Amino acid sequence: MTAADSPSPTRVVVLCGPSGAGKSRLARRLHDTHGWPVVQLDDFYRELGDPDLPMSPLEGLPDWDDVRSWCLTDAVDALTTLCREGSVEVPVYDISTSRVSGRHRVITGGHPIVIAEGIFAAHTIAPLRDRGLLGAAWCVRGRPWKTFARRLARDLAERRKPPLTLVRRGLALRRAEPGIVGAQQALGAEPMTAREAEELSRDLPSASHA
Repeated sequence: MTAADSPSPTRVVVLCGPSGAGKSRLARRLHDTHGWPVVQLDDFYRELGDPDLPMSPLEGLPDWDDVRSWCLTDAVDALTTLCREGSVEVPVYDISTSRVSGRHRVITGGHPIVIAEGIFAAHTIAPLRDRGLLGAAWCVRGRPWKTFARRLARDLAERRKPPLTLVRRGLALRRAEPGIVGAQQALGAEPMTAREAEELSRDLPSASHA
């Protein structure tokens, strides 16, 4: 067995769920409580000009809700490097300009758990499991209208896209939310509230060394 194939002492907890469900807030709380590093998987979006970036036919803008707008291989490779080597450099994505605006380094600091969160995070579950790096996979969900309001307030504050575009997208995602949760559950994520996830997190550090 090579070093690359050796079991890693670090495992990934995948936080997926609909946009605006509270994944980022939960990730921050888990970081504050346990010290676990966080990888924002939405930073692995494709840049404007990439021929593989799907565009919305209605708005003429990148379709951020299409999984093809996101680089699964790059995300999984970065998580693998982080777990096996203890650090990795990841992009910082500016969604208002549809481009990478910088890079930063994430380190495990000896922690047994890494948090990976994003709207397409569920797609990392199978490859992480295949590499022996999956600790848990949770689909964060709540009340759909509350998720809609939270998402719209965030996107408007960050000026992610024109306001009308954000309202239209938010309403479409509100209607699609049950299907989104179901699809992520089919990929291996366990649906739960953020509070339930925090309770489950208490058992993870010791379990990661099993």
